[in-house]
Amino acid sequence: MGTEESFDTVIEPGRGMKHYWAELWQYRGLFYFLAWRDILVRYKQTVIGVAWSVIKPLLTMVVLTVVFGKLARLPSGGVPYPILVFAAMLPWQMFSSTLMASSNSLVGNTNLLSKVYFPRLIVPSSTAIVSLVDFAVSFVILAGLMVWYRHAVTWRILALPLFILLAMITALGFGYLFSALNVRYRDFRHMVPFMVQFGLYISPVGFSTQVVPENWRLAYSINPMVGVIDGFRWALLGKGFGFYLPGFLLSVAFTVLIFWLGLTYFRRLERTFADVI
Repeated sequence: MGTEESFDTVIEPGRGMKHYWAELWQYRGLFYFLAWRDILVRYKQTVIGVAWSVIKPLLTMVVLTVVFGKLARLPSGGVPYPILVFAAMLPWQMFSSTLMASSNSLVGNTNLLSKVYFPRLIVPSSTAIVSLVDFAVSFVILAGLMVWYRHAVTWRILALPLFILLAMITALGFGYLFSALNVRYRDFRHMVPFMVQFGLYISPVGFSTQVVPENWRLAYSINPMVGVIDGFRWALLGKGFGFYLPGFLLSVAFTVLIFWLGLTYFRRLERTFADVI
């Protein structure tokens, strides 16, 4: 009788970042699948579907316009206050929805993580696609507001993709960190929504950074969303919204730091996710 040989296939994560990026590319099909699944789940069995991505920022814009524009009478830099607020709501909505979804993504995919190996970074990263869909829908509303108020765009809008990328890097940096922490400490499931709500009020969404005292502007720019929001307004609203360059560079530096910390911490704990979750 002949002897039968059996072979075992051992699947293990890439050891270095170079191999890890190659694995991410190999599993891009899973990334597309998870992103498309999240889009379908987001709007499945909803009465008004995609309109939910418009209603929330629109209502928030109305409230912030009344509070800061009508009651507090803060300056708007020469543009209609609703446009000032909605231009900031675009990156804020993208940041907050990506952060909320990515921080819970690993816990929400327990069955997938415990059965097969793939680069876990795909799971929180795929949540960003839903936020980009919401961003595209909301951008149409902003375009309608600008037409209504007859506010023309300038050549600066060509820089908008750079600020979209900066907003996404900011969201994913925090998302990688909190998704990894959420696996070990489920308290973060309750902390992240509070932090997002708190962040809305300390970020210049309902007002311009020009109202911040000059001696506080650099410290205020430690908030990475300050640079993102200022960049969006600079690109979309034209003159009257220049860069406070030292603050913008500080925001970008802090964004890069958070992204590096989040990615490093995620990679350090990645091997243990299946055991802990």
